[in-house]
Amino acid sequence: MNIKEYSVDELNQLCTDIRKKILETVSKNGGHLSSTLGVVEVIVAMHYVFNAEKDPFIYDVSHQAYAHKLLTDRWDRFDTLRQFQGISGYTKPSESPYDYFIAGHSSTSISLAVGAAKAIKLKNEDRLPIALIGDGSMSAGMVYEAMNELGDIKLPAVIILNDNEMSIAKPIGAISNYLSQVLAGRFYQKMKKKTSQMLEHFPESATYLAKKFDESLKLITPGLLFEELGLEYIGPTDGHDLEALIESFSIAKEMGKPVIVHIQTIKGKGYDIAEGNFEHWHGVSPFDLESGEPIKKSSVKNATTLFGESLLSLAKKHDNIIGVTAAMPSGTGINILMKEFPERFWDVAIAEQHAVTSMCAMAKEGFKPFVAIYSTFLQRAYDQVIHDACIMKLPIVFAIDRAGTVGEDGETHQGVFDISYLRAIPNLTLFAPRDASSMEHSVDFAYHLQTPCAFRYPRGAFLPCSYESKPIELGVSQLLKEGDSDILFIGYGNGVGRACESAKFLDFDIALLDLIFVKPLDAKMLNELAKKYKKWFIFSDSAYLGGVASAIYELGIEGISITSFEYKDKFIKQGNTQKVEESLGLLPEQLAKKVMECVSK
Repeated sequence: MNIKEYSVDELNQLCTDIRKKILETVSKNGGHLSSTLGVVEVIVAMHYVFNAEKDPFIYDVSHQAYAHKLLTDRWDRFDTLRQFQGISGYTKPSESPYDYFIAGHSSTSISLAVGAAKAIKLKNEDRLPIALIGDGSMSAGMVYEAMNELGDIKLPAVIILNDNEMSIAKPIGAISNYLSQVLAGRFYQKMKKKTSQMLEHFPESATYLAKKFDESLKLITPGLLFEELGLEYIGPTDGHDLEALIESFSIAKEMGKPVIVHIQTIKGKGYDIAEGNFEHWHGVSPFDLESGEPIKKSSVKNATTLFGESLLSLAKKHDNIIGVTAAMPSGTGINILMKEFPERFWDVAIAEQHAVTSMCAMAKEGFKPFVAIYSTFLQRAYDQVIHDACIMKLPIVFAIDRAGTVGEDGETHQGVFDISYLRAIPNLTLFAPRDASSMEHSVDFAYHLQTPCAFRYPRGAFLPCSYESKPIELGVSQLLKEGDSDILFIGYGNGVGRACESAKFLDFDIALLDLIFVKPLDAKMLNELAKKYKKWFIFSDSAYLGGVASAIYELGIEGISITSFEYKDKFIKQGNTQKVEESLGLLPEQLAKKVMECVSK
């Protein structure tokens, strides 16, 4: 869509149309809403001022890039957003040449812009990297590493900082509002440039007062941090005023330097129910546009709620229990503990590394930390798990949410690697609950264990499995059912429910083992079961390489065959969880058929 010849009125109408399209689609499909509604004018202005055909448009996290998708030849396909074999909810180069990089995790955009700027210089090309990053992403250290280098090498790049929460101007009021308008204007930028050039030729004594004035002006402007890092600063600019945005972006484009354009937006802009700082509207399931109410509500508690309630119950009994999450309080269930015990549970924003290491210090001081982080985000703190938790053998607990497939969020969010990347770490115990009762036992076991441990659980509800759950003992599995055949189903975590469901499609009797621990394994039980059951089938929502089956293989048990139904060596795409699992051949009826094929050989 070529919008460079549009008038401002036509651009504003386009923004209205884009918001309508986003609301219609997200209310049906689910997706990220408040952030993407808030930057519609920003993205339209980006496409108006810069050249999306050659300039790298880099979106941090990219959950806010729906308007970008609509402006780049995906309007007619937008109704397939986040659907199986549809378009992604994030930027994805394999989907469109206008998507510079795949994204789904935060705080990578400025590093990408630095790399792109270096490449552009080496190739001597006329291109300009543009990065759009939200204020929430500014809590991660990687951002400052990138800005530190960018301010040093001074290569042209435009960093658009979307401030939709901080409201930097508010404490200073009218003075700041006036200065913001001045600093975002062409006159100030030209004056600043000419003054700097002039001062270079004057002796220090003659320019002392001028420099002091410049330094004093910086102290009452929001750009101090960025200018001290060596970056030019423009703003704050009203992120819903197209004319102001076009003016600010045009100035930044002409500067030939690294520049921060600070904009201020309102989350959920254009949809009254979602406007403002409401975590609920960040990512939503399908909802009714008129009322804002979810269309489908489950009566079964999800695993996240079960974890939060179990930990809350235990925290009321033991005041040494503390906890942390990284920008996902409701997503991990920590929100109810933050409300009940605000001095013992924290959200440290998008800073997984800091979350882990800070809790390690508290563990050393005698507290019992529970670190609640999604599987896909714990990857970002891998070194801290090894270096700060496990080498020290500290009694820290990693509660790993969103383990297994997560549906519509796709490759960047699937929680399939945690077993593989954690199992190699010494001193770390790995286990998994299978249902509500075993979740309570897991939280209690983790509290009393005096070494590092991690337990995983799925997004949504556990798959049903009606066997009684018993208190957990270190490294001890539970045989839920004996069988008359020579077939043993081994389930881990939510895999136990998948094994139960699959067994319903078989006309022969199988034995069922809840492994509970993948590290340490219950070698005694497994060796005993090998005497009676010769064909073993592994059920776990995890990667095959380095996963549960690999751990069992390493025991070297003879006389058995092992078939794993873990995920193969490829990234799992987005879509409705059932459709994704069907494409992978992992629905219970499909697994039962595979079992029958193996047995008949």
